[in-house]
Order: sequence, then C-alpha cells, then structure tokens
Amino acid sequence: MAAGADPRRWWALGALALALLTFGLDVTILNVALPTLATELTASTSQLQWFANAYTLVLAAGLLPAGLLGDRFGQKKLMLGALALFGVASVACAYAGSAELLIVARAVLGLGAAFMIPLSMSLLTVLFTAAERSKAIAIWSTAMALGIPLGPVLGGWLLDHFWWGSVFLINVPLVLLGIAALALLLPRTAGTSGVRIDGTGIALSATGLVALTYGLVEAGERGWTAPGALLPILAGLLVLAVFVLWLRRATAPLVDLALFRSPGFTWGAVLATVASFALMGAMFVLPQFFQAVFGTDALGTGLRLLPIVGGLLVGVQIAERLRPRLGAKIVVGLGFGLMTAGLVVGAATAVGDGYGFTAVWVSLVGVGLGFSLPPAMDLAMGALAQGSSGVGSGLLQALRQVGGTFGVAILGTVLNAGYRTGVDLSTLPEPAAEAARGSAAAGVQVAEAAGAPGLLESVRSAFVEGMTSTLWVCAAVTALGAVLAVVFLPRSAEDVHRAQSEHDVLAS
Repeated sequence: MAAGADPRRWWALGALALALLTFGLDVTILNVALPTLATELTASTSQLQWFANAYTLVLAAGLLPAGLLGDRFGQKKLMLGALALFGVASVACAYAGSAELLIVARAVLGLGAAFMIPLSMSLLTVLFTAAERSKAIAIWSTAMALGIPLGPVLGGWLLDHFWWGSVFLINVPLVLLGIAALALLLPRTAGTSGVRIDGTGIALSATGLVALTYGLVEAGERGWTAPGALLPILAGLLVLAVFVLWLRRATAPLVDLALFRSPGFTWGAVLATVASFALMGAMFVLPQFFQAVFGTDALGTGLRLLPIVGGLLVGVQIAERLRPRLGAKIVVGLGFGLMTAGLVVGAATAVGDGYGFTAVWVSLVGVGLGFSLPPAMDLAMGALAQGSSGVGSGLLQALRQVGGTFGVAILGTVLNAGYRTGVDLSTLPEPAAEAARGSAAAGVQVAEAAGAPGLLESVRSAFVEGMTSTLWVCAAVTALGAVLAVVFLPRSAEDVHRAQSEHDVLAS
C-alpha cells in the first residue's frame, strides 16, 4: 500500500491513539496505587521500587529489537500481538496475589509497551505521506502525553470506588477496542525478508540500555556516588560503547550508523530527547509541588496537570500552521524558547502563589512542547527508509526513554539537594528528622503528625527553593535546545525536501 492511499488511514490513527492511551496511563497510574499496594501485598520499599523498575527496564531493553522485528515480519500483526500481551499482562497485574507476581506481570507489561511504541510510530510512515506525517505524529504524541495526567485522575477515582486491581484493569477495554479497530482499519503490512536479525547487537544494546537505565533510576533514588548507581551507569556506557564498535564491523548491524550522517535524524533525535528531558522533569517536580504545597490528593494533582496537555494541544495546532511558512528549524527553536520562558517564570514561584500562576507557566511549557516535540520527531522519521522505519523508530524512542530517565535523575538530585539544604529540622528528634529529610511529602507528614505549623512552612519553603533550582536547570537545557535547533536543524524533513525537489524538476 502506498503511504496516504488508504482512505481509512485517519481512522486507523485514531485507533492507534486510543491504544496508546494505555501507555500514558500506565506511566503515572501506578504511583497513585503504591501506598495501597504496600499494605495489600505487604510489599517492602524495595519491592515497591521494582513495581516501576521491572516495567522501565524491560521497556528500555525491548525498543530496538521490537522495531527490528517489525521491519522483518510486518508491523500490523506484531502490533496486535503487543496489544494483546499488554492486555493480558494488565489482567495479571490486577489479580497478582503477591508482590513477586506483580513484579513479573509488570515486566511483561513493559515488554508489550516496548513493542507498541516503535511499531505504532513506524506505522505512521506506512499510513501517511511525508506531507501528512507531521500532523499524524502530532496526534500520536498528544495521545501518548494525554494519558500521563489522566493516570492520577483515573487512578485516584478508581481507588476511591474499587479495589487496587482496577487501576490495571482500566487498560483492558482500551486494549480490546484498539485491537478490534486496528484489525479492521490497519492495512496489511508485509515484512522485509532481507532484514537479518543481529543477535549480538540485540544482546549488547539490551544489556547496555538496561544497565544504564537502572543506574540512572538508582542515582535519582540514592545519589550519583552510590555504588549501586555508579557501577551500573559505567557498565551500561561501556557495553553501549562496545555496541557501537560492533555496529561498525557487523555485516548486518542492528542499527545502520550511516543514519547519523543525516542532520534530520541526528538533530531531530537529539532535540526530541531534550524535549523529553524537559517534559519528564516537569512531570517529576509538579506532582510533588501540588501535594506538598497545595495539599492535593492524587485526583487533584492529575487535574492540575491537565494544562500542560492543553498547552500541548494548542501548540501543535499553531505549529502546524506556522511550519509551512517558517520551516521546522524556526518552529522547533520557537518551541524551545517558549518552554524556556515558561520554566523561567515557574522558577519565580513562591509558596503563597495560587494555582492560577502555576497554570499559566505550565500551559506555556505545554505550548512549547507542542511546537518542538512533534516536528523534531518528524524530521528524524523523514530520514528513515521504508524498510528500516521500525528499528529507526525504536532507536528514536530508546534515546527519548534514556533522556527522560536521565532528566528525572538529574533534576531529582537538584530538587533533593535544594530541599535538604533549606529545610529546618533542628527541633525534631533524629528519627523524625531523618524521615522528614527524605522528601517533602514525608516532611509534610511529619509536620502534620507533630502539629508543628512552623515546620510545615519550612518544608514547603524548602521544597519551593529546590523546585526553583530544578526549573533553572531545566530552563538551561531547553535554552540550549533552542540554539541547537536554529543552528543545526534542517528546514524540512529529507523525504519532504526530496519530493519537493522532484516536483520542481518535473515542473521545469
């Protein structure tokens, strides 16, 4: 099927968007349920961490091989299989009778997600022409982002009305609808028989990404100098360096390094990763801010995160209209500039400021994301050949995944350092002080239990000081992104430029 020829393609995109809501939901909905899971499954702190880590690590390991398998065997049947696996794993999570079973089910859930993300993105190159793809990627990105604030909203409501397993069962109807719609609407996608499976490359990339991701997660929890963080990070970087050397000598490498000769792919991927750094950093700090300073519950927190998605929707629409006149280079640069402005305004937040002030700068960050993220990914996808769109999509998403994890680790360190430096715990006995020092949420609990309004004010002020430092770091990164976009990004995707050049030759 020629891209753009099937009249059902926009309906198929809608079905993909519906299926991808499950991924966004699962990113945040677990966090709401952790306190309940700790009680119901008698889970230790380590097991609570592994509920998230099992998912994240399998996701990181699976993105590249999933994209390669999509190129080899065809995206449609693997996408349907991935959705089915995600649905089955969701049911297994809901009815897991022990912490150990839940960890295993979460790992299987991560495997399903690892296939869903690159396969769904590579399908956009099959369904849509180069001219239509930017709009399709904008819809795809919005669907992924929409589930993130909806996770706490739905999770909070479900936990208030049903048992803890309902936060996983919410995936099932979306998965079933997605499978039915995609089975009908997606065209048959044949694989490329010439694609060879690079087993060594898969093993090296999976090992390196798992070790690096695990180390970054641990660095966010325990600090960068902790052996449990530093050793996996160094090991992961070493294995990934060996992976790159392998790619240079392999006859059929998992990733063709020639891809990085393309400015569109290289800088589109870099800037999509920078945007993911900013997004995950904001999504890391904002829920803690709402809960520590405003005292909101999970439902209230999710509702207060919606402006970032609203801004994203507005930004996507405006960017789509500006891009034909200004080009991707300027639009992406403007997007990073808007994100920087929003983050700088956010850095001026004071404890006494109401939610209205926060909603303004959060919306501005969302608008900037709408300007920058979809066009950057479109430039990267425009450099991919039709037969390698799966592994290229997997590489792009792996870079974004590492960028987001790195963002949370870096910004979490800055936030915790600012909070611990600013909070006054001198009036507390050491056990209570140690608990309050761990996080602002724990500090609020200690202050409320002790009936100490002065301590509560100190906790909130210290958290806002840490958040200010965090947002300044984030703003510096997005400002760098604006410079990189203007200096290095091409004006349009390679396939769009090539089509336009051919059109001009024919016209002359």
